[in-house]
Amino acid sequence: MQVFDATRCELGEGLLWHPERGQIFWLDIPGQRLHSRTDAGPLSWDLPETVSALGWIDRDRLLLGSETGLLRFDLRDGGWDRLVAIEADDPGTRGNDGSADPWGGFWLGTMGRKGEEGRGALYRWYRGELRVIRKPMTTPNAMAFDTARNRIYVSDTPDHIVWMWTLDAEGWPEGAPQVFLDLSVEELNPDGGVVDTEGRFWSAQFGAGRVACYSPEGEFLRAEPLPASQTSCPAFGGPDLDVLFVTTGQENMTAEERAREPQAGMTFHARLVLDGRPVRGTAAPRVDAS
Repeated sequence: MQVFDATRCELGEGLLWHPERGQIFWLDIPGQRLHSRTDAGPLSWDLPETVSALGWIDRDRLLLGSETGLLRFDLRDGGWDRLVAIEADDPGTRGNDGSADPWGGFWLGTMGRKGEEGRGALYRWYRGELRVIRKPMTTPNAMAFDTARNRIYVSDTPDHIVWMWTLDAEGWPEGAPQVFLDLSVEELNPDGGVVDTEGRFWSAQFGAGRVACYSPEGEFLRAEPLPASQTSCPAFGGPDLDVLFVTTGQENMTAEERAREPQAGMTFHARLVLDGRPVRGTAAPRVDAS
């Protein structure tokens, strides 16, 4: 893993490769900043509130999962409007990880601002309808889709669990979730996640300084180390979707800990090979938010 961008986010998150722009975006949640980088150099935007998740609507508009709901954000002028409110009347919670699904919907997790147990929930917004999928949760993360197997993976980080739901023809969960990974014995904290074209699940494990890969059956395959312990979110990008990008953080680290990890908070990337073949992802689906 090499440094892609040396900006030291307090808590990097929300990686999104925009397939129409051919451009990577990510967030600094506490800093309320949207970041990107092109061949011309780094770019950034101030955000109207705390934002933790990204999707794309069209070439110039992003969907933001924020502390009050889902927002439409225009990259051209920074203009925005609220699409739907989510826990907007609860100042003690904020949005956390989120992702667009293959049906054009968007999933967003919420959490307590101090990480309080059971303060969060998992939502799906689809065709104007907002549903609570699971409540209570503590820190929902990942929301990664395996379209070949009609699955979604969702982690609850402090519980050390990655859940798996089977999805119906419109992308709604069928029945109760199953435990896909129980990492409690190893005391690993599954944060963001992404699925590659072979159905393997790549999990950023916060505090462990790595992204770990698991088979569709939940078998551990390998781990990619990073020089920053707070690994938070992986996403595939690049013209051939063969680059794994990873955000990291330095939130709540002491001055001594930050000095020991001078690359904490930076964004990393690498091309990976597994079983003799390049590892590739799929393009992030467009959010139907017109």
